[in-house]
Amino acid sequence: MNLFKAICLAALLLAGPAATLAATPNTSPVDNALPLVTVHKSPYCGCCEKWVEHMQAAGFRVEVVNTDDMTPVKQRVGIPPGKGSCHTAEVGGYFVEGHVPAEDVKRLLAEKPDARGIAVPGMPIGSPGMESPDGRVQAYDVQLVDKHGETSTWSRHGETE
Repeated sequence: MNLFKAICLAALLLAGPAATLAATPNTSPVDNALPLVTVHKSPYCGCCEKWVEHMQAAGFRVEVVNTDDMTPVKQRVGIPPGKGSCHTAEVGGYFVEGHVPAEDVKRLLAEKPDARGIAVPGMPIGSPGMESPDGRVQAYDVQLVDKHGETSTWSRHGETE
């Protein structure tokens, strides 16, 4: 088992039974205004499940696609080297890589920049789905990935806020 799968399995076990619930879409009229988010993730990753719950709580309908090999998904949508995380979502013609806050996804969909998507590389402590028991939030940036794969800061979160 590789390190990624081991971390995800440990996160799932720590999250308990709630993390194994299937993603269920909200059906209120307000929520239906938001596009469907398709999340590609490992079937063993608890932090990915928590990010799905974060997106649902923000009003998104979510479809989960479990896969053991994320590489083809990341290559297809154009995740640049070094910008990956544990899950990749697709929404409104963009990718959303990793533990991006729902507010940044909503901003992306509202502003519609000429870009491939947004990404939070790695798995920063305190980002959505990576919450810490002590409430600590590691400083992290959400990066906008343009059509050429170049990145710029989209938003900042955590200790620098």
